[in-house]
Amino acid sequence: MATKIKFGTSGWRAIMADEFTVENVRRACMGIAKFVVSQPLPAGQARHRILVGRDTRFLGETFVDVAASVLAAEGVVPEIIAEAAPTPAISYAILDRKASGSINFSASHNPPEYNGIKFNSADGAPSLPHVTKAIEENIAALAEDAGLSVGKPKVERAAADVKPAYLKRIAELVNLKAIQKSGIKIVVDPVWGTGRGYQPQLLADAGVPVTTVHDYRDVLFGGYAPEPDDHLLAECKAAMKKTGAAIGIATDGDADRFGIVDADGTFISANYVIAVLFDYLMETRGWKNGVAKSVATTNLINAIAEKAGVPLFETPVGFKYIGELILQDKILIGGEESGGLTIRGHVPEKDGVIAGLLMAESVAVRGKSIGAQLQDIFARVGAYYSNLDNFRITPETKAAFSLKIKGDPAEMAGLKVAKIVRTDGLKLIFTDGSWALFRLSGTEPLVRAYTEARDRADVQKLAAAAKHFVMEQ
Repeated sequence: MATKIKFGTSGWRAIMADEFTVENVRRACMGIAKFVVSQPLPAGQARHRILVGRDTRFLGETFVDVAASVLAAEGVVPEIIAEAAPTPAISYAILDRKASGSINFSASHNPPEYNGIKFNSADGAPSLPHVTKAIEENIAALAEDAGLSVGKPKVERAAADVKPAYLKRIAELVNLKAIQKSGIKIVVDPVWGTGRGYQPQLLADAGVPVTTVHDYRDVLFGGYAPEPDDHLLAECKAAMKKTGAAIGIATDGDADRFGIVDADGTFISANYVIAVLFDYLMETRGWKNGVAKSVATTNLINAIAEKAGVPLFETPVGFKYIGELILQDKILIGGEESGGLTIRGHVPEKDGVIAGLLMAESVAVRGKSIGAQLQDIFARVGAYYSNLDNFRITPETKAAFSLKIKGDPAEMAGLKVAKIVRTDGLKLIFTDGSWALFRLSGTEPLVRAYTEARDRADVQKLAAAAKHFVMEQ
């Protein structure tokens, strides 16, 4: 029986040689191709053209070739990206080349045994639910043996180099001259992923002293999941200390997520990065058209928006919702606590490359560490402290928890629930303004428990209560 392929918050992901097989990749690509040919052609195009890219994982080149064959067989011209490329660079290339979308083989920050498919639409954004539903229905309608073999028809296969145009756009959006003029040193850690050669090239070309670690392909990502998280950035921090760098900037496997390290070696959470950049962009660009954040992201964003008189948009988890607001020019910045953001005039997709460079710009222009900038914000709107815990679950406990979060708790940890929000999962907002959110991951067998309070001790108590809520039967 064929595997049921389901697209989550960021595409379809599975373990290689288990569910992520050549047969299932063919099936998934057939479903995408059939959706694409059912859509209107982009303006000025005679045929549908799909960019096909990959990250640095094992067998990436093979899967790209499989996708190209399937697309060609369905009458779609595949534009092959020869080198591993960042997800945001592929997103920009869709718009720049007026393509009908992209198939990107990446499992993002998942462990090396995973791979995945991300499908971005003709607008460059991650696919909205109605699109992925249509693709899933196309896949389900295929014959059982549809993915067993596909010929290689002699149909045009175009080559695509997405790097030059993307770097040119980043250089237009980031004040590289200000970074160079400040004299700060920077360490870049692409964690063996697709960010290699992107931030370092821009900085070096601008005359900024830059040191890079993990600047080679390793399909096992050093034996870890390729996520730019605190516990995996030891070599980045060591290089910072050795060179006297003012900031360390890291990206995940496909460079759509970021990790930031301050001058003193402190890892800065994505919640705080989004808040600092929101504040910085309003100050330096004069933009005040709006800000977006997922329901799981810090209320520090809410406080800054209220103080500045800027409209706030709170979305479900999944960057596609923020991408739509970028396309409509309703926001100056949008971000998620999981390490994704983008800005006005840029791609409607997470971009870890621009995030790191903008943070470096804020340090250079303000002449302050990230921690100092954050304290300035706290002085204006108050402090916010957040926590996230992930709890691995079985299919049985997942079913039980799915029912549990449909309930209406009146209190938790002695705190009275003032409001229940069901934008995504179960969010309990308490009378003191603190909150807890419980949601099932869309890409992994996990329950995510988010908590936030105005005091460090209070958030730890809330986190302990959230754990009890998840684990109790």
